[in-house]
Amino acid sequence: MKPTARPGPAALWTVLCLVLGLTVAGAGIGEAQPGAVRYTIVGFSTSSDRDMDVYESTDGSAFRSVRDAAFRPPSGLIRDPSIFRHSDGQYYVAYTTGGGANIGFARSSNRVDWTPMGNYPVPLCCAFLPGTGDGTGSAGPPGLTGSAGSSDGPSLSPFTTKAWAPEWFVDGDRVNLILSMSTGGGFVPYLMTALDPSLTQWSFPLPIAGLGADRIDTTVVKAGAVYHAFTKNETNKVLEHAIAPTLAGPYTFVPPGDWGALVEGPAVVQLPNGHWRIYFDAYTEGKYFYSDSADGLLTWSPRQEVQGLSGTVRHFGVLTEPV
Repeated sequence: MKPTARPGPAALWTVLCLVLGLTVAGAGIGEAQPGAVRYTIVGFSTSSDRDMDVYESTDGSAFRSVRDAAFRPPSGLIRDPSIFRHSDGQYYVAYTTGGGANIGFARSSNRVDWTPMGNYPVPLCCAFLPGTGDGTGSAGPPGLTGSAGSSDGPSLSPFTTKAWAPEWFVDGDRVNLILSMSTGGGFVPYLMTALDPSLTQWSFPLPIAGLGADRIDTTVVKAGAVYHAFTKNETNKVLEHAIAPTLAGPYTFVPPGDWGALVEGPAVVQLPNGHWRIYFDAYTEGKYFYSDSADGLLTWSPRQEVQGLSGTVRHFGVLTEPV
């Protein structure tokens, strides 16, 4: 799948931000007041993708274990978990089961004792969706490869075959999931919205406009009126940054941070001082890093290792909440 063209000059990025209403003073990112915050991380380890470990931190850079193997699903894997706290006070995780087009769910009252909610079969969709490939690489030009084949041709399957890396995104009173879905080739970001407070019924998945194909591990944060998507380009194995006026897009790519190659699993949170932090998994190095933005997601600091997690945890989800 081909990388989507993006505006390169920093000046265009600034203009886009102004047009969409993102300024450091006016977008609301400076409204957060410093205070006591607890960071909770859930992830699978380098030694097991059948168990979810739980860590916490008070500063977001050095973590300690709360409980190893806090949750093991009745069957399947628990990869790429994402965590949020619902309006009912319960914590919920969604995760990759490894069992085709199914997303796993579990809930907890204390972050360490988890009750499985079962797997949700993502509805069949995406017949002949452009850009998902055929899984063999035969539909595109020679030498063009992605996560699972060519990025150019339509899928040869009318069904969703994979639903991976679910990410929670709460927008007002709406609870959403961002999914990486495939019908046999590379992945495409999709959006589903919960239809009931119990999170057991979901809308039909819709493609997120503007991000394009061969994108996986997509996560979104909102700063003021602007939605920021961070996603892995599976062809180039780098993280990309895009902005949009709505959650569903259309997104426009903007300059990302200098986060390196062969990285995945972005997770983005706002710090108590209003700055932003992105965590990501340098999976071939066996290390976990973070990088900060002090100017409203415009520029990013050099990456630093996450103390207590680097080399131990893979693709994790992070939750911040006051304590």
